[in-house]
Amino acid sequence: MGEQPVRVLACGDVEGRLSTLFNRVQTIQKKTGQFDLLLCVGEFFGMTPETESEWQQYKTGAKKAPIHTYILGAASQETVKNFTNADGCELAENITYLGRRGVFTGVSGLQIAYVSGQEALQEPAPSHCFTSKDLSALVTPLINNSKFRGVDILLTSQWPRGVWNYGNNPEVNTKSCGNSSVANLADKLKPRYHFAALEGAHYERLPYRNHVVLQENAQHVSRFIALATVNNPAKKKYLYAFNIIPMRTMDPSELVKQPQDTTENPYRRSNKDKTDRQKAAFSSTEEEEPAHQFFFDLSNKQGGANRGRGRKRPSHGDRHQQWQQKQSRKHPQPTGPCWFCLASPQVEKHLVISIGDHCYLALAKGGLTPLHVLILPIGHYQSVVDLSSEVVEEMEKYKSAMRSFYKSKGQRCVLFERNYRSQHLQLQVVPVPLDRCTTEDIKEAFTVQAQEQQMELMEIPEHTDLKQIAPPGTPYFYVELDSGEKLFYRIQKHFPLQFGRLFQFHKYAFFDTSFTVRILTQIFF
Repeated sequence: MGEQPVRVLACGDVEGRLSTLFNRVQTIQKKTGQFDLLLCVGEFFGMTPETESEWQQYKTGAKKAPIHTYILGAASQETVKNFTNADGCELAENITYLGRRGVFTGVSGLQIAYVSGQEALQEPAPSHCFTSKDLSALVTPLINNSKFRGVDILLTSQWPRGVWNYGNNPEVNTKSCGNSSVANLADKLKPRYHFAALEGAHYERLPYRNHVVLQENAQHVSRFIALATVNNPAKKKYLYAFNIIPMRTMDPSELVKQPQDTTENPYRRSNKDKTDRQKAAFSSTEEEEPAHQFFFDLSNKQGGANRGRGRKRPSHGDRHQQWQQKQSRKHPQPTGPCWFCLASPQVEKHLVISIGDHCYLALAKGGLTPLHVLILPIGHYQSVVDLSSEVVEEMEKYKSAMRSFYKSKGQRCVLFERNYRSQHLQLQVVPVPLDRCTTEDIKEAFTVQAQEQQMELMEIPEHTDLKQIAPPGTPYFYVELDSGEKLFYRIQKHFPLQFGRLFQFHKYAFFDTSFTVRILTQIFF
């Protein structure tokens, strides 16, 4: 079939509303053309006399599903009676039960892994539940194959526990939602698409990567999509349509492309929960912190920061109020919500490390390394060339402090800014190892990648200010190397948003596993 995409529909809990589902599918197919298959997760059968009667029409052939439909097994004891063969079978024309667990490979080469039901909490396991043995039997043959890269699609009824980590939040109770065994399964099988249901909610998580940047070879991203119940009164999305080229026929370079909003893998967390560590890092108790570090309490409590030799700094609330009073308001104000203005309710305060008078330091969300940070102005400035002199001065202090810190860790520092399709300045600060690359290597990597994108990076002459070559409002990409060399590209159009983020650093693998948010730079103001 070559690289012909497979057209797939995925559906949440049907709960016996077969005619409603299939009528909707027919309407879609009339508008957009025929789909190849329909995958149903969650509870397919209903428990009412009406849904029983409806199923009988399909079972006897009085009605026929308009598309090849593949379903998971029972997710509750009440619907077990509809599944007579645990290994999978055709239940009606065009409606196939996949089985308790396994891998289904279509003629196109599309590989679909699946696990029916919910995890058993006791032994022997009820027939609507799976066990750890089921998961081992599914995973082991796959991952023992040296050529295994992942599966195209994973179907489970239960959500994976913690899938929302590092990503956007679902509209469910995350304290009770999800299953850890399903999360472990998803981590091992690396599905390009993972569908689940049972929670009555629609949730499309941001894509996440299946490799550790700078440590492992690039791999494809995974997308988790939870679907609601068919014909739910809140009209939440229960049907998802997509095209997919089977992994085995895809060009490897196409397969590993990373979307702009890709996050870290939500299932790979340290033994001690990172959220707890971040909360501990922002604790304001003076006894816990060494004298050469300082932290800020990001609530409005008084005395939330300590710095240097025990000298107490104002709390974040006081400091921010002071900053607001100092501002001349000559710079533009955001016209809408801004994720990076420190005064904005959208700012992710748990990532903030240090707050100065005009700038602040934050961990990068989905960073390239654990030491990847952002230097940002507290106020709303779009780019470096828009900054006032006092902001530039403090930003230079942050740069100098970060260079010193990275050097102490055996690393050199690369800074870059993309002033294109961004409303708030984000100066990316990424460390690379001293012993694995030179400044010239990094410069060459940027230059070569730019040439491949048919762009020409120019070198800014020494002692030349960026404002001299890029007036405010000019879209540009800017790189600053630890040698002091600066590279510049004036963006015309169709600039690759990931340039500078993923392409340049992949061969300089380096990780400092001891780093947590408690290891901070000492800032000298």
